[in-house]
Amino acid sequence: MAKTKNAQDGLEADVVIVGGGHAGCTMAAILAANGVSVICIDQDDPAATLKHAFDGRTTAISFGSRRVIGDAGAWDDLEDDACPIRDIRITESGSPTLLKFLTEEVRSPALGWIVENRLLRLSLYKRLAALPKARHIAPAKVGGFEQYQDCVSVLLEDGRTARGQIVIGADGRASFTRQSMEIETRGWSYKQRAIVCVVTHENPHENVAIEDFRSAGPFAILPMMDDEEGRHRSSVVWTEHGTERESALHWDEEVFNIALNERFPDFYGHVRLSGKRFSYPLTLIHAHDYIGDRMALVADAAHGIHPIAGQGLNLGLRDIAVLSRLLIDAKKRGQDLGAPELLQEYKRQRMLDNMTMAGATDSLNKLFSNDIGPVRMLRTLGLSMVQQIPPARRFFMKQAMGIGGLSGLKK
Repeated sequence: MAKTKNAQDGLEADVVIVGGGHAGCTMAAILAANGVSVICIDQDDPAATLKHAFDGRTTAISFGSRRVIGDAGAWDDLEDDACPIRDIRITESGSPTLLKFLTEEVRSPALGWIVENRLLRLSLYKRLAALPKARHIAPAKVGGFEQYQDCVSVLLEDGRTARGQIVIGADGRASFTRQSMEIETRGWSYKQRAIVCVVTHENPHENVAIEDFRSAGPFAILPMMDDEEGRHRSSVVWTEHGTERESALHWDEEVFNIALNERFPDFYGHVRLSGKRFSYPLTLIHAHDYIGDRMALVADAAHGIHPIAGQGLNLGLRDIAVLSRLLIDAKKRGQDLGAPELLQEYKRQRMLDNMTMAGATDSLNKLFSNDIGPVRMLRTLGLSMVQQIPPARRFFMKQAMGIGGLSGLKK
């Protein structure tokens, strides 16, 4: 039988979040802005995470995810640095455009936005610092958990204890929280890696995002805001397979620039690498369960998918929108935030969507990372048919925008 925790010195809140990345900080800000006290524990030093060398990635924020970040109070500070996507073009090995999505078809100012990861972190850190009901503890590492009848204690390696009615694991694909809950996962390696970098180019990108499907994996070009010197920029996600030794990560910069110019459409003009190249292995992982006794998993701690559709963080933000709404409503009604019924409802609302997206991105990667002639002909035909059928095209656009049912938080 679970014990009851006696009051003692320690950190107390309604909710304790383990993980201070984009997902954890977004959830902490939403809860704190809606009257739920929260402690967010981050093992990384915030100052280090804001440096260019820490994380060179950008994030594609869907229309629906922008609402969630807005609910966190972090979008206004980001808006000037978020580059709108107004045109998405699908090509194959540099072919002419097979499928095109345009904002005017869905009467939206943008299909999504590209934001530098470090700038999203900065906005979230500033927001948490301004919220009286939020406490961001970093750097701090979690060493374990103790379960009680009315709360969970999070034991920090520095000797401190943080207690809440519920603990949320937002600590990534290698989640310590998930392992402590003894939840197993299914998944596999794609035997691919993503080379991520920022490039400058001679001509404006015109807010175009390009997904060029190649046999090694997709080559994505994502528009960014011009830098302080007015140089036109885009982010590249270059999927490759083969041995680490052969990776484009290690090519001489001149050779790498030649390869970039071969892969970019001519309208960009001359293209050059700007800054460091980063490499990330590509895997699929999905937890067998999302919940335990007064504990729940969100975002990459629950599921990690292939980046082929740019939906990783967007999928996690859908978790956060659902679980935050349930917790805020329970707090307003004076109910237990760690009640089994609440956790079961979160799992019910999120597991099918996450499994569907994991399956879809896995199938897309297998379909397009394939150079067999008949398969190539069928997928080219399929893309061309979608291009010719406006209702089908608008359906896929709305799915990519994350507006197929996500309406933000109840106020």
